[in-house]
Amino acid sequence: MSAPDVAEVRQISSWSLTWRVLATLVLVVLLLDGSLRLKDEAWPFAPMSQYAFFPGPDDTVVITRVYGLLSDGERVELPLRAGTAGIRRADVEARIPNFEKDPSLLRAVSDGWSARNPTRPRPVEVFLVQDHTHLVKGRIVSTDEVPLAQWRVTP
Repeated sequence: MSAPDVAEVRQISSWSLTWRVLATLVLVVLLLDGSLRLKDEAWPFAPMSQYAFFPGPDDTVVITRVYGLLSDGERVELPLRAGTAGIRRADVEARIPNFEKDPSLLRAVSDGWSARNPTRPRPVEVFLVQDHTHLVKGRIVSTDEVPLAQWRVTP
């Protein structure tokens, strides 16, 4: 048996090396910029803020929710997931000021939920709220529901 042939190794050209170094530098700058600004809009060049932090022992935990009042009077959660409401929680949280200014934007959540729950009555009113859970020494001391926007569904 003879030894296998050794493949010839080519050196990288200066142009190939230059574009690889430049691409790496651009990615590093984008990652640093996104990480320092901590804006979800910069993702994937920034951490998703909902996963980037944890509450301290004396902080307030804020959870954004949407619920609907159905035509039969039942109050139901409209879970903020693409599979159940057609929109993700992060998309709603990033645009809370827009929902406060124009509550009719809640139509997207209502329509998404209704399309995925065709056997249920449609919401007649939709509410965007935040639950504020207050911690002291890591223990829950109180919880408040803070209303942010309310929209009466129009046909």
